[in-house]
Amino acid sequence: MSLSELRAEYVWLRDWLFGQALPLWAGTGTDRPTGGFFEKLTPQGLPLDDPRRARVTARQIFSFATAGQLGWAGDAAGMVDYGLANLFRRHLPSEGIVIPTVAADGRVLRRDFDLYDHAFVLFALAAAARMRGGDPALAARAAALRAAMAPWTHPQRGFEEAVPRSLPLKANPHMHLFEAALAWEEVSDDPGWSALADSIAGLCLDRFLDSATGALKEHFDGDWLALPAPQDVVEPGHQFEWAWLLRRWGATRNRPEALAAAARLAEIGEGPGVDPAQDLAMNELNADLSVRDGLFRLWPQTERVKAHTSALAAAPDAVVQDRAAGLAARAARGLRRYFDHPVPGSWWEHLGRDGRPHDPEEPARASSLYHITCAIGELGQQLDRLKTA
Repeated sequence: MSLSELRAEYVWLRDWLFGQALPLWAGTGTDRPTGGFFEKLTPQGLPLDDPRRARVTARQIFSFATAGQLGWAGDAAGMVDYGLANLFRRHLPSEGIVIPTVAADGRVLRRDFDLYDHAFVLFALAAAARMRGGDPALAARAAALRAAMAPWTHPQRGFEEAVPRSLPLKANPHMHLFEAALAWEEVSDDPGWSALADSIAGLCLDRFLDSATGALKEHFDGDWLALPAPQDVVEPGHQFEWAWLLRRWGATRNRPEALAAAARLAEIGEGPGVDPAQDLAMNELNADLSVRDGLFRLWPQTERVKAHTSALAAAPDAVVQDRAAGLAARAARGLRRYFDHPVPGSWWEHLGRDGRPHDPEEPARASSLYHITCAIGELGQQLDRLKTA
């Protein structure tokens, strides 16, 4: 029964994505005169002319590429081409590192190294390369960008935030770099991507996880030691997201310790990380897993969907599979609540403790389309695998 419920949730989400969200963000959300993407839409569906970040262009490229894989009848290839043109024109010169932020007219607002933006640019290039059947030019540029990041390599593992050093070091950009490396593994035989994925997975297993609770920490000193309060936050959304990534990596490497860590992270996310009254993933916990921020952002709900959906593939029997499908269906129903918005295809970024929009004037962020599309893509992929198993 749970699996059929999950399939029904997938159909609803896919139909909403195809029929409402993608047309909105390919239309109103796209700034054709400048060749870029708007970062936010007001609750009335009007674009805001904020500065443009490389990470958002990259996320939109991924979203439209994934939509094409899912069967969207819109111009997925054209939107990916449009995004790549903007990426290379504004954020990714033919050589060197990513330019993180520009104004709408293309004036550079930031040139400093930003690991988070680099992770998403690499991720977008992988998605576009997959759509284009491996595109050697994109693969070469991605490999060159990976090499250009070498000056920011941490002496132990991972990357610095800046040179000269800026602290704290952060797990989050490494998570997305891990995601990018795994994406490139699927479209390229370049061994550098596997080496990068292995290094970040090892860093996570050795340093990011709290030995007492198994929870994923966020902030670290220069030697990758977790920081005390108030920087000891535990984010339920990232417990789910790392669970999803470690499960993928652990399965391909036959690493049971990674699979065990993934299971524990999902357990934390689903246990203390989910509010029982609203059945939604909360924003933040303390180090002891008590509630720090009990509001509900949109993106942790998408990561909850992904974590439980990915567990379907590893389920040893029908009972475990049914439980994972039930949890994923609950997460999907929670996600749908954010789409009850006056503008079809838009969403609320936050729900409050009462389950209603926390701030009715808060804009919808273009960056959230990546989270939504990734969750729906994971659902579709795993459900397809179960059909052919």
